[in-house]
Amino acid sequence: MKKMMMAGMIVGAVMAHAEDTIALMQRVNNYQIAHPKMKTDDRNWERGTWYTGVMAAYKATGEQVFLDQCLKWGEQHQWAVGTEKQGANRLFCVETWAELSLLKKDPAMIAPVLKHLNTPSFNSPVGPTGIWYLEGLRRYADSLYGACTLVMLSNATGDQKYTGYMHAFFWDVLNELYDRNDHLFYRDNRFIEQRTKNNKKIFWSRGNGWVMGGIVRILEYLPQDDPQRERYVELLRQMSAAIAKHQRADGFWSPNLGDADEPNSPETSGTAFFCYAMAWGINHGVLDRKTYLPVVDKAWAALVKSVTPEGRILWGQLVGDRPVALDKDDTHEYVTGTFLLAASEIYTLRK
Repeated sequence: MKKMMMAGMIVGAVMAHAEDTIALMQRVNNYQIAHPKMKTDDRNWERGTWYTGVMAAYKATGEQVFLDQCLKWGEQHQWAVGTEKQGANRLFCVETWAELSLLKKDPAMIAPVLKHLNTPSFNSPVGPTGIWYLEGLRRYADSLYGACTLVMLSNATGDQKYTGYMHAFFWDVLNELYDRNDHLFYRDNRFIEQRTKNNKKIFWSRGNGWVMGGIVRILEYLPQDDPQRERYVELLRQMSAAIAKHQRADGFWSPNLGDADEPNSPETSGTAFFCYAMAWGINHGVLDRKTYLPVVDKAWAALVKSVTPEGRILWGQLVGDRPVALDKDDTHEYVTGTFLLAASEIYTLRK
């Protein structure tokens, strides 16, 4: 009888924690709906990242309100690609369209992106150079967050050429920007030789967050028998080990992983990405639970403390391409997205 009572208490505590996490996700998302940072009709990378978090919240919890929000957004934009003129950021909103298409078995949701990818252009894989993912003629780490869209499209269409595009894209960017000694990414080639005032390297926290988030989203959809799957798994392990070493005592990561003193402040968008990726790795047996659960627990506790009573996430670095000083009240739609991504995996982990 005592064992039964103890089991009941444990189940009750876990369920209460799960319900608390859902309530927190709803509070954060509702705040962002009420306080948009972008225009109402926007579908650029900032909002695209937010909605990847909303979709992750639905997939983890089954809460219909999250799904309805994503469907409404896609219908509003008629499933078009992002508004950016160049770079793989055009695919950030399509991540949500593709996940909805896989869920609803509706090819209309991905028809515009298929047309875009198959029309010769400087920013499509069938263009004159095949290097369609540049920003200002540079490879950049952020772009790898959009790579998972391509494997989703292969899953939806049965055409493996999109996964081929993804592999070529991902490893090309890695070959230029990945530091094989520190196992971290430079944001772009401008930062490879740059150093801080303390003569330390510049590894932008959110830049590496884009990569970590991109890796686990690729692994979520990449078939188990894909010959390149193990390369992504090994990269996730390498980066997780490196990033865990840079976690602050307060559970956050600083804007610059290479130099926590420049600037010395917590930063939530990078922290949430790392929490998301490592929790996903634990949930899927890719990362060692004993090693990484304490890291994830500290990160999640820090993130929860960064949420105001009304649902605003604090300490989120504003739009940029490098580590910079930030204010406590800084935030954006993509910060909400990264928080929801982390919360979705924490919910699964605790449940």
